Amino acid sequence: MHRSSESFAALAAALAKAQAHLVNPEKSFVATVAGGRPGEAARSFRYAPLSSGLEIVRKTLSEHEIAVMQTTAVDQASRMLTLTTLLAHSSGEWIASYWPVCSVAEIANPQRMGAALTYARRYGLFTLVGIAGEDDLDAPDICMPAPLPGRPPGSSLAGSPLPSQSPGNGKVRSGRQEPRAGGPSS
Repeated sequence: MHRSSESFAALAAALAKAQAHLVNPEKSFVATVAGGRPGEAARSFRYAPLSSGLEIVRKTLSEHEIAVMQTTAVDQASRMLTLTTLLAHSSGEWIASYWPVCSVAEIANPQRMGAALTYARRYGLFTLVGIAGEDDLDAPDICMPAPLPGRPPGSSLAGSPLPSQSPGNGKVRSGRQEPRAGGPSS
């Protein structure tokens, strides 16, 4: 859910200027997630630590008079720990996003709660300022059609195998490899 001041024209103009200078943080960490379904293999992906993103975001946004604030609260109705990420401009305008973090029961396990909070802080901040901090692998099977009855998984309507899914940068790739500038093709 997003919330904002009545007007945020000055903030939007400042954020647009800041985004011209924002860069995605380096994805220097690797996470491995167990498969969620029986027989599903574990997946690995690269991601940027929250600290790297904060360093980039704070430096760039402050040059455009935008502050970043992240606060937590307990939503009594849902019994959830929540995170609010707020961008505030020197004009007084602001915009915020609101993320559920974990159930209040998880607070009894500080390590799980801390991990959930860090994850929410990273996603909330990166989403609000428009940067990416992880490989785009959250739903690798979303583009894969469901197998048709009588056809093996991974086959197309014509019966030929579909291209394998591999980590990428979100850009559409053709079937052939283009040589890289200044190096051999790979």
